[in-house]
Amino acid sequence: MDLYQKTEQFVIDSFTKAGDERGIKHFLRTVYWLEQLKPNADEALKIAAVAHDIERAFRKQDYANVFNSEKGFASDEHLSYHQTEGAKIISEFLKKEGADKKIVERVKMLVEKHEIGGNEDQNLVKDADSVSFFENNANHFIEVKVKQTSKEKVKDKFDWMFNRITSDKAKELAKPWYEEGLHKLSLLD
Repeated sequence: MDLYQKTEQFVIDSFTKAGDERGIKHFLRTVYWLEQLKPNADEALKIAAVAHDIERAFRKQDYANVFNSEKGFASDEHLSYHQTEGAKIISEFLKKEGADKKIVERVKMLVEKHEIGGNEDQNLVKDADSVSFFENNANHFIEVKVKQTSKEKVKDKFDWMFNRITSDKAKELAKPWYEEGLHKLSLLD
């Protein structure tokens, strides 16, 4: 098994153990969309794409509920913690697997900014994450998260996930799912 395959298995096993198998398709499709946006994506980009949300599989029970914060899903505190912890977890995994130090550092750098972006490759992971979010997670937010939070906070999440997309191609890919999600939200009482 190569390093990417080991990482993919680590992500699948971690989310299965955490009882959150629903997200696995999102991670695999993030890699798919990354490859659509950059066909020659290197191993570190693919590893970052599949493992970008690894923090969620290890989230502590006492972690502050992002739904209750004023900014909801876009809370600076949540985003910072999510990115930093995820980068730490995947870096530790890669080191245990004997990964080259340059790959470990590159993956760490990519995961540390996968929500807010930064350089071209960090933006690429962020954009692929957004496309996959709309493809795979939007209905879950409409069916489940609205009941846990509010229609307004889910709409804010959708707007934030769409508006953070940097690439025109990624925006074009995500737009039909984004608009469909907004339409479904508008039909809720």
